[in-house]
Amino acid sequence: MKIKELSVELESRSYIIKVGYDFLESLGEELKRLGFKGQLLVITDENVFPLYGTKCLRGLESAGFSAKIEVVPAGEGSKSWPAMDKLLTSALEFGMDRDSGIVALGGGVVGDLAGFVAATYLRGVSYVQVPTTLLAQVDSSVGGKVAINHPRAKNMIGAFYQPQLVFIDLKTLETLPERELRSGMAEVVKYGIIRDRDFFDYLLNELTLELKQTKDFYQSIVYRSCAIKAEVVSVDERESGLRAILNFGHTLGHTLESSASYKYFNHGEAVNYGMLLASRLACSRGLLDRDSLTTIEKLLFRLGFKELPSDLTVEGIKEGLKYDKKRREGKIVFILPEEIGKVREYTDIPGECLDWLITDFLKEFKKK
Repeated sequence: MKIKELSVELESRSYIIKVGYDFLESLGEELKRLGFKGQLLVITDENVFPLYGTKCLRGLESAGFSAKIEVVPAGEGSKSWPAMDKLLTSALEFGMDRDSGIVALGGGVVGDLAGFVAATYLRGVSYVQVPTTLLAQVDSSVGGKVAINHPRAKNMIGAFYQPQLVFIDLKTLETLPERELRSGMAEVVKYGIIRDRDFFDYLLNELTLELKQTKDFYQSIVYRSCAIKAEVVSVDERESGLRAILNFGHTLGHTLESSASYKYFNHGEAVNYGMLLASRLACSRGLLDRDSLTTIEKLLFRLGFKELPSDLTVEGIKEGLKYDKKRREGKIVFILPEEIGKVREYTDIPGECLDWLITDFLKEFKKK
């Protein structure tokens, strides 16, 4: 499989995204070409380390780098102050200076955490994203959003800090559990709904319930998803306008994650619910026609919905919305579809609309 490349155009902060298959051990040589030198701190988690940690280190060391690996627990709990403190201490003990760099080897949690360490250590050192999950490959590794969580809200503490490279080895998807693959596919579907009707139709026609697609299929959808996000980020790096469309499904999705203490849903499962709710809300407000809603629901239901926890309440979800970081002047911001391939930002959603939307949602999906 030929490696595909695209660029995120941000003037002096521009960088390349590489999408290929089984080329992880060439990472060290790629970093040399980019001018990396000094020590490299590889941050990964306990699930990824036994699969790819040694292979990654071998490639870095064969290229002449002094590399050290730090392994954090898997899951959202690692996006925390204690984990940050441990990693910053490790960087200090490793003797890292401003010529050193950080490699984020893992899914979205590792990428967000490692990127925030890179943004804060010595006021910023270079880092690269090596995403190993579909969700991270198409979403969190691109665009420079790095963060840790606050107990009350996801990604509340963070920065915009761009990587030097996004290095996507599709072979890592072969060891991805089906649940994680479905989670990532939700973000892929998102790009079709917000920006590209042809891409949405391609997914509707090609994506099977079992997700048993070819390597070329995965390279195609990862490349197109990254291209859409790169296009948006290049226009609006810091989410002052267009980039807000990437939050489609995330307002209610993030609230579901935090309402369940980040322990029940993974990110894509929550976003899949968020996209369903946002689409239904748009239809109820007369923004989206019924046929388009039916078509969107057909694809979202193909990804599957995890049953809601029995203790989830309307009040709990509405309380979580109060801490959404996208709020403006006290108003909740929703990204709603007006047609497949086009969305817009809305802040004028009456509270009673949310009440019935969430009430019906809980009745339909909650554990009995």
